[in-house]
Amino acid sequence: MILALETSCDDTCAAVVDGGRVLSNVVSSQAAFHERYGGVVPEIASRHHLELVNRVVSAALEEAGTSLAEVDQVAVTQGPGLIGALLVGLSTAKGLAAPLRKPLVGVNHLQGHVAANFLEPDPLEPPFLCLIASGGHTLLAGVRDPSGFEVMGQTLDDAAGEAFDKGARLLGLGYPGGPAIQGAAEAGDEEAFDFPVAMSERGLDFSFSGLKTALVYRVRDLGPEETEGRRADLAASFQRAIVDQLVGKLRRAARGGEWPAIALGGGVAANTELRARTQVVCEELGLRLKLVPVALCTDNAAMIASAARFTESIPYPDYLSFDAFATGQAVRAA
Repeated sequence: MILALETSCDDTCAAVVDGGRVLSNVVSSQAAFHERYGGVVPEIASRHHLELVNRVVSAALEEAGTSLAEVDQVAVTQGPGLIGALLVGLSTAKGLAAPLRKPLVGVNHLQGHVAANFLEPDPLEPPFLCLIASGGHTLLAGVRDPSGFEVMGQTLDDAAGEAFDKGARLLGLGYPGGPAIQGAAEAGDEEAFDFPVAMSERGLDFSFSGLKTALVYRVRDLGPEETEGRRADLAASFQRAIVDQLVGKLRRAARGGEWPAIALGGGVAANTELRARTQVVCEELGLRLKLVPVALCTDNAAMIASAARFTESIPYPDYLSFDAFATGQAVRAA
């Protein structure tokens, strides 16, 4: 049985997982605190993690009907993410594991999104192709075994979720941007504006900075009054351009015939248009589609516990010198 913590961004999360069964999965969102800024403020996120993490862990243990003493190991997101936020989770995990001499598992956040697909019910077995799209990351992962993945393509600038957030702010739709734009787009015409889909003719890498700039210019040209009147059309067209690029790269990667299944991960994977368009791709190519519940798309600790099942644990006291990492690979503190 694994107790896992996830604090890589603005959600304070704890979960208890036994094998592939999720016994509890508690998430305390900070979205309301960051909404006024149109995005996550790292220092505010870290301070709220400090206030919330102990209560979230207690809630996860209580909901699972267990105690820390009964947990076999503690898992925690080690990176990538906001370094201050990560340190809160990592320090808490060490503090929980060390007194009871329990092993610790440091988990890569992106591997967590992949590993959400291994949870019950209906776990997905490798090999499969996984599109991870969130506020901080966008990449295509080739998954051949449960312990890792191969990066087949990734964003060269903004992440898809970042584009949603910035687009929503430009349109005055609030934060988080993904749900806000999706909601506005439901009343709009996705063909009203022709936004660019970058790198559509080559490769598996992504780029969303040009799309963001195109929206800036369009809003400027329309002016405040017309922008407000056509907000739904702008949202629908902007969302279509993001989804077009994601689905286009996914289709290109899947056409090789190497992957019998496709999965989605990350907060953007909760987008209904993306889920529907991916379903169409899978039907066209005869592939299985795995869609985890929306609660497992956004940041959560159940996915971290799932990844920990396939990651080597670190015995006490070796993990006391382990540090968080914002980007790249994990490192041991000096």
